[in-house]
Amino acid sequence: MTEFWCISAPGEKTCQQTWDKMNMATSQTNLSTNHKFNIPELKVGTLDVLVGLSDELAKLDSFVESVVRKVAQYMADVLEDSRDKVQENLLANGVDLVTYVTRFQWDMAKYPIKQSLKNISEIMSKQVSQIDNDLKARASAYNSLKGNLQSLERKNIGSLLTRSLADIVKKNDFVLDSEYLTTLLVVVPKTSYPDWQKTYETLSEMVVPRSTKLLFEDQDSGLFSVTLFRKAGDDFKHKARENKFMVRDFQYNEEEMKADKEEMTRLSTDKKKQFGPLVRWLKVNFSEAFIAWIHIKALRVFTESVLRYGLPVNFQAMLLQPNKKNVKKLREVLQDLYKHLDSNATVIDASMDIPGLNLSQQEYYPYVYYKIDCNLLDFK
Repeated sequence: MTEFWCISAPGEKTCQQTWDKMNMATSQTNLSTNHKFNIPELKVGTLDVLVGLSDELAKLDSFVESVVRKVAQYMADVLEDSRDKVQENLLANGVDLVTYVTRFQWDMAKYPIKQSLKNISEIMSKQVSQIDNDLKARASAYNSLKGNLQSLERKNIGSLLTRSLADIVKKNDFVLDSEYLTTLLVVVPKTSYPDWQKTYETLSEMVVPRSTKLLFEDQDSGLFSVTLFRKAGDDFKHKARENKFMVRDFQYNEEEMKADKEEMTRLSTDKKKQFGPLVRWLKVNFSEAFIAWIHIKALRVFTESVLRYGLPVNFQAMLLQPNKKNVKKLREVLQDLYKHLDSNATVIDASMDIPGLNLSQQEYYPYVYYKIDCNLLDFK
């Protein structure tokens, strides 16, 4: 499982004892794989500040998690053809997420512990808000480019009734620069080829005999050219439609066709140029956001532990990776281990709806508990 439970319990005689007790109870029966979660000695401040900070950190936690998920999902969108490569680009500090979380060390340079808890949380909040804003701007520019390119590409595929004909027809398929004659392009269903050959010369007056040519075929139809006098054009189109032959509205214009091709080449080149730097930016900023998120979890464990277990600061933070088959059993073992910490805390699960208790966001246990889910992608 890529899900972790970050919990804390008060130090017994020593914090090591708290760790040993939990570890014995859970890992020997293969309920979970456990790691110490190292939180440095942070500045406690006043109780009032801690209570306020506890609420703010909850909001910050879900905001930062949403940004982490957005960056990861956008990385998957950008690496459209190689989604299996996404996971190897989603790293934190150059290592995979599970390794980063299980070996977590506080980054003193980024988040100096001499600062107050409030200041540290503000540094994180500013940093991740900046990533969120940058992501919106970069994604918008790249998506617009990608969208324009896709709509041009779509014009070159699909049915002969709708697709662009620019890459199908050539200059010598047309009578150009004639005052009296014009060439029309007609889409004829394959089943109607014999009818077309029999009738096209008589659909209207002034059709040039034996002037039709098959220029292109797809699965269902063929594109034929036919030459006739300009003034018979409208009548021919009308009669053709009655016979289920569709005349395409197409003027041969080399300048326009060249401009379309150049636009497509330009967009394609721009997309390739932006792709590399964008993926690099996503890698770097995914790492930054994820690191900030795990530090916020550490701040929450610290704040909540001090509020629950009191001063002086004396608790052991622990990271449990539950064995998928034993999640329920693990909860029961932890409940037995820590129920003495809060006699009122019969386990309240978020899925239970109890009037007057706003627990929609989180389960409540006698020990401090936060979940870290490293599975960040929803592949459709």
